[in-house]
Amino acid sequence: METPSHSDRVRSLYQMLFEMATGNFTIHIRKSEHDDELDELANVLNMVASAMRQAITNSGYITPYYTYQSLVQTTFVLDDRFLIEGLSANVAALLGYQPEMLFNIQFNDILSIQSTDLWKHITEEAKEDKAYHNTIQLIFVAANRQIIPSFCTVSRLLYSDKIFISSVTTILQNSFADQFGIPTNPNARPTDSQLIQEVHNYILNHLEEPLPSVKELSKLFGTNEFRIKDGFRHFFNTSVYQFYNEERLKKAHLLIQQSNETLKSIAFSCGYNDYTNFYKAFKKRFGYSPSDLHRATD
Repeated sequence: METPSHSDRVRSLYQMLFEMATGNFTIHIRKSEHDDELDELANVLNMVASAMRQAITNSGYITPYYTYQSLVQTTFVLDDRFLIEGLSANVAALLGYQPEMLFNIQFNDILSIQSTDLWKHITEEAKEDKAYHNTIQLIFVAANRQIIPSFCTVSRLLYSDKIFISSVTTILQNSFADQFGIPTNPNARPTDSQLIQEVHNYILNHLEEPLPSVKELSKLFGTNEFRIKDGFRHFFNTSVYQFYNEERLKKAHLLIQQSNETLKSIAFSCGYNDYTNFYKAFKKRFGYSPSDLHRATD
């Protein structure tokens, strides 16, 4: 058996941190033969993941699961005084402000203190350079006071005093239940939450396969159909099929943005054997077609 290289082992640590950040605490790193600092770190992460999973289950909750979603073409348009006079819909969604609250305010008003001096320097350069163009990391402050770092391209439009700021920001997208503001019940029995957690994880790990029927899932997990149906309604406010379909479409959305795989190949990897069915489901869910998405390789 081939021994993993040093870079492979470091990559596995990064991957586990990424998975834990999205709420996946089932991942586990195997101990290597090196018995060094990397093994010690892997052991610490394994223990943290197990402790998190157990603590959440014992509390009668489902582990909050998130996926990463990149918001593309987040855009501000500023006038010659650096007041916001235009913005894309994604800006309000990202920062949590009502759009009208952002119009005609200084762009600096939605930046953190850490970015204040940097923004002042940018404005001074932009005033002098009619062809100003720069890419820099700025830190935004959302309506809920959350700090959101984002790499932004700041440009002056030719033959205009307008300043154009665009960015791609990667954020955590809430789980299906959190999307609709559905709280989990703290009075739920740990055994119920543990069962639904296991079914939940199974579905997420088999999105490329056809979804088993609830009857088949109940046999697989040694329970009855009612507990699975009722558990998903209770914890996620949705059916098993709706959860499965939502998650595979979200997975497809992410793969389209961040890979160069063909659309048909992505559809197949997300459990769709017919591209037409995938296309219809995707457009119904997101309001635009798969080919409309900006891709990392475009």
